[in-house]
Amino acid sequence: LKALIITVFSMLALVGAQLVIPWVIRQLVDAVTTRLNDPTTLGFINQLTLIVILVFIARAALQFLRSYMAHIAGWSVVADLRKFVYEHLQRLSLRFYEDKQTGQLMSRVINDTDLFEQLIAHAIPDVFVNLITLIAISVVLFNLNWILALLSLVPIPLVVLSLRLYARYVRPKFVERQRVLGELNAILNDNLSGIREIKAFTREEEEYWKVGNGIESFKNANLKALRLMAIFQPFVEFTSSLGMLVVIYFGGRLAFRQVLPVADLVAFFLYLEMFYQPVRNLSGAWEAVQNALAGAERIAGLLKEEPELEKREGAIALTGKAQGHIRFNNVSFEYIPGEPVLENINLDIPPRKVVALVGPTGVGKSTLASLIPRFYDVTSGSITLDGHDIRDLTLESLRRQISIVLQDVFLFHGTVRENILFGRPNATEAEMIEAAKIANAHDFIMNLPDGYDTLIGERGVKLSGGQKQRLSIARAVLKDAPILILDEATSAVDTETELLIQQALDRLIA
Repeated sequence: LKALIITVFSMLALVGAQLVIPWVIRQLVDAVTTRLNDPTTLGFINQLTLIVILVFIARAALQFLRSYMAHIAGWSVVADLRKFVYEHLQRLSLRFYEDKQTGQLMSRVINDTDLFEQLIAHAIPDVFVNLITLIAISVVLFNLNWILALLSLVPIPLVVLSLRLYARYVRPKFVERQRVLGELNAILNDNLSGIREIKAFTREEEEYWKVGNGIESFKNANLKALRLMAIFQPFVEFTSSLGMLVVIYFGGRLAFRQVLPVADLVAFFLYLEMFYQPVRNLSGAWEAVQNALAGAERIAGLLKEEPELEKREGAIALTGKAQGHIRFNNVSFEYIPGEPVLENINLDIPPRKVVALVGPTGVGKSTLASLIPRFYDVTSGSITLDGHDIRDLTLESLRRQISIVLQDVFLFHGTVRENILFGRPNATEAEMIEAAKIANAHDFIMNLPDGYDTLIGERGVKLSGGQKQRLSIARAVLKDAPILILDEATSAVDTETELLIQQALDRLIA
């Protein structure tokens, strides 16, 4: 807010400084045409020169202040908006992400919000300062000669009409451009994430053309928007020049007949050029406004997505450790309405009881496991934890009671230490090492170049499948939750590694 206030005051002062120069030139012309024999004329010219120097210095300082403070305000708003959008994404359930590409969502958070910086730092200040300039100069023009001032306003209705037409046709083009940019980000994200598969299947050339087509699509979408801008801006330039032509024609005649002093005519031309410059500037500012509105439209579409997992009124926050008694009561679930994945499941899992769900691929084992931490809500029936319907518990307190080890382990780009501590960031060094030992991970970690401080790369690319699984188990151990869910945690590793993981799990359950 402080930056915005400073920006506004600096813009107002800048408008005032800009109005001084034509007045100085008017005084100079008047002095050299009517006061040539006055001995004080040279001194007066020196005074005018000093005024111009001071105005130039003040204008430079004000331009810096306006630009820098506007950027501070712009990036502050963008930062807050990005955090707000990301927080909203965190609240959405996994169902939302099933048909979304990571690159598309990243484009919403980064590219679409980025347009607001242009809006706040450039477009809004430009519109504000140009409108103030137009009002101030209009007053000056009417004061100099009201007839010429009225004639100079002839092109303005055409400019206003063109602004409305421009907004109507260009915004859909900018929306489409942002959509195509999101698709390009998604393609690049898929390709860079799957670079091993691309190399393994020698698909470099095909993927090159796929990315290339995405780049070409973005280029074409950009050019469609820029084509309208290229038509609009010259039209504004042309219409504003019509006003200048009218003033030259009639103003010249008024000066020739000595109805209008030459100094006033010169000043009128200078102020008129200053009058039309904001009109031209508004076309560029209007483009940035439409661009930002296109981004806002896409962000609004994302923010309209409601979290599927509703927090019930009076939800209970579990304190301490739960006993871990889980019960499924006639649970049914379907991803797509009318296509059940689970039907009337009844299951009773007492505390500290090991239960294995066995069956062929696709029968719903992973789905059932995903219902316990409420990644999805049941379609019918209920799941209880220690007698509480899990929908009556706060999500945070429910998920604090659960550790999960998945088949497809996700490790963050960072160190071994950071990935294990992800389970419990406030754990001590001794607790972290003990968790790694229970997971049969300590020995291989100590053989890494920097031990627990070794960088493991994106998604743990520098580790083997078994090593990643054991880090995942260490993370789960460190969380020290009463409920442990294993979703085919050993299906993708060799026999020796599976034995080590099984031993780690036995220690964890003991």
